[in-house]
Amino acid sequence: MMSLFIVLLGILLLIFLTVKKLNPMIALVVVSISTGLLLGMPVQKVMTSIGNGIGSTLGGMVLVLALGAMLGKLIADSGAAQRIVLVLMKAFGTKNIQWAVLLTGFLVGIPLFYNAGFVVLIPLVFAIASATKLPTLYLGIPMAAALSVTHGFLPPHPGPIALAAIFKADIGKTLIYGLLLSVPIATIAGVVFPRFILKGKMAVGQVLILPEEDAGLPSAVKSFITALLPVFLIIAGTLGSTFIATEPLRSVFVFFADPAAALLLAVLISISTYRFSITEAMESCTEGVKSISMIILIIAAGGAFKQILINSGVGETVKTITAGLALSPLFLAWLITASLRVTLGSATVAALTASGLVLPLLGAQASPELMVLSVGAGSLMFSHVNDTGFWMFKEYFNLSLPETFRTWTAMETIVSLLGLFGVLLLQNLLF
Repeated sequence: MMSLFIVLLGILLLIFLTVKKLNPMIALVVVSISTGLLLGMPVQKVMTSIGNGIGSTLGGMVLVLALGAMLGKLIADSGAAQRIVLVLMKAFGTKNIQWAVLLTGFLVGIPLFYNAGFVVLIPLVFAIASATKLPTLYLGIPMAAALSVTHGFLPPHPGPIALAAIFKADIGKTLIYGLLLSVPIATIAGVVFPRFILKGKMAVGQVLILPEEDAGLPSAVKSFITALLPVFLIIAGTLGSTFIATEPLRSVFVFFADPAAALLLAVLISISTYRFSITEAMESCTEGVKSISMIILIIAAGGAFKQILINSGVGETVKTITAGLALSPLFLAWLITASLRVTLGSATVAALTASGLVLPLLGAQASPELMVLSVGAGSLMFSHVNDTGFWMFKEYFNLSLPETFRTWTAMETIVSLLGLFGVLLLQNLLF
């Protein structure tokens, strides 16, 4: 229990330093070192853990973040984002624009990890917000909710796929059950929730400030293809690598399924498709990466804090405490995963760690498919300062800590709790 108290002190210190306007990256590193030492870790292990945490977090993410930023800048500078705004506004109208963002979030979120999908979509969100004069959060929360829901519930997203393999769940059933949960949950967390918290701060249905049809913008087809090309490539790659076993064709699909490869191809195609000189295109790419440099550093520092918590054994303490509780298997799976999520920050780490503990609980009261969804729901619970997603949302939308808790953390918690409720309801209805 003392270790949990120390972690709580570390989180409180992090909040204090951030409130005092210390750069979040510096604050996270200071708290990581302080928490590790207070937990009794040797100095060398603390510093090694910080290095490993930064490396493991950025190792699989930095290329995706950088390429996503380049693609976003190219789309913005070419006018493709404006064309997409025109098409979406004509199709949905201002009053229903949240649904357009929500739908796009689903399409992007199914194949991509949260951070990559976020970077791909964020330029579109800002472009629509600018054109409609709506608050960025009014559109940003639907985007984030869709990405979170796919992360927790919908194969072929990598998270649910990994859990399905561990629990030996049927992918088709998991997808069907996940869709039954995702639609109402995304609607409540992504459409109803932002309208509730922003009530009185906005006026839906204002006159739009949009570019003219003949303003020299790229065509709608070209704009949507380049913006969504990573999604199409990853979906095609995922399906192809799943159903095609013959080589070398399967290797081609495996390549397309990798987010970094898909984004690289999208960047190269965008450079050759839009009316850029190579010099102009490279300037756009450079500016795109510059715009997220501090965010990358904050994500890296968040990875360091996460690794300190893992290497210090705090996760094992949480598992030991929660494992002794006599509860419904599905609720216990959610509770253990949620506890790890709150403690460790990473939804993926929490889900994979919890799955090993709750695997023996499979049975009549907990089907493999519902166990996947229960663990997925728990992995989204109460995202806060030790989660890189928390800092991405805060920095991109330029929010204070209290504002981030009231928006991002509340939205994630709604998704998690509704997911648990939905899983228990499906258990009663289907079994």
